[in-house]
Amino acid sequence: MSDVKPLNVLFLCTHNSARSILAEALLNHLGKGKFKAFSAGSSPRENQTPNPMAIVTLEKAGISTEGLSSKSWDVFAEPNAPHMDLVITVCDNAAGEVCPYWPGQPATAHWGYADPSAGDGTDAEKLEAFTQTLYQIKRRLEIFTSLPLTSLNKLSIENTARDLAKT
Repeated sequence: MSDVKPLNVLFLCTHNSARSILAEALLNHLGKGKFKAFSAGSSPRENQTPNPMAIVTLEKAGISTEGLSSKSWDVFAEPNAPHMDLVITVCDNAAGEVCPYWPGQPATAHWGYADPSAGDGTDAEKLEAFTQTLYQIKRRLEIFTSLPLTSLNKLSIENTARDLAKT
């Protein structure tokens, strides 16, 4: 086992109920201890919780939902918060907002995904939208997690994460 500490990755969205939750759970699942994922929202609603369809989608894919919760990104700007190595916005609203100051100035990237909870489809159609979003996130994360941690300095993390936005 290597003594390289895991990279901390924060996924941001507006409400922290769907895309960022899917990305957090998926990276923790795929990361095999090389990565520690977190998620937060720029403006979660009062009493916001993860979207039930996100939880169902993760469970159907065999991915743990333990510990998932919706929270404000302010939590990660506090002095006792974990240091982030990479911050990825996963929705266009959060990408356009002024982020808080992140201690240590982590690398940043934007991976845009359509909101699977938007629209008035049937439950089956909504579940399919969540499944497709999970698959899209998984494609990028499988590439990202296959990289050797020792080669991921700040510049290469940022460049790699930004290049993956194009896939």
